Amino acid sequence: MTIRLLLADDQELIREALCSLLSQEADFEVVASVGRGDQVVEAAASGRPDVALLDIEMPGLDGLAAAAVLRDRFPSCRVVMLTTFGRAGYLRRAMEAGAVGFVVKDSPADALADAIRRVRAGERVVDPALAVATIAAGESPLTARERDVLTAARSGATVAEIAANLYLSVGTVRNYISAATTKTRTRNRMEALRVADERGWL
Repeated sequence: MTIRLLLADDQELIREALCSLLSQEADFEVVASVGRGDQVVEAAASGRPDVALLDIEMPGLDGLAAAAVLRDRFPSCRVVMLTTFGRAGYLRRAMEAGAVGFVVKDSPADALADAIRRVRAGERVVDPALAVATIAAGESPLTARERDVLTAARSGATVAEIAANLYLSVGTVRNYISAATTKTRTRNRMEALRVADERGWL
């Protein structure tokens, strides 16, 4: 039985290489290939894929958010997160978003093909080392609002700009930043952002 695939990755060379690689498998058919997260839903609606391979970091909509939309709109489509970041926090958030597989991009080609077939058959596929790291790391200590504030700080925005963008008071933003720096054991918001990024909490 042919497995219909949707590929979403903002790096064109990687996306094209994956298309070429996976198309060589006799039981795979790439029915859609997009470079932005906000193109995933439309591509799924037209291509009706069995499995979607989504990069985590994409413009428009990140892969985790796109996975959650696919779970709700196209529950028969199995989602595999494909990323360069083998971080424990990303795995936990991917599973919460409805992904059933997590494959790091430097995995062997046959491992990726095997993962696709296994998730199509109803299995969950996660790198064992990453699964152990996720259990050891525990859940993210950050609240949703603390994550929002740190994400908004990524561009170097001031506290006042973050407050305006998130429709919060300056004092509330300062409180969230203080809580986030305490939880990440850092001295300021940019250090907190770096630590949260490294651990896959954002």
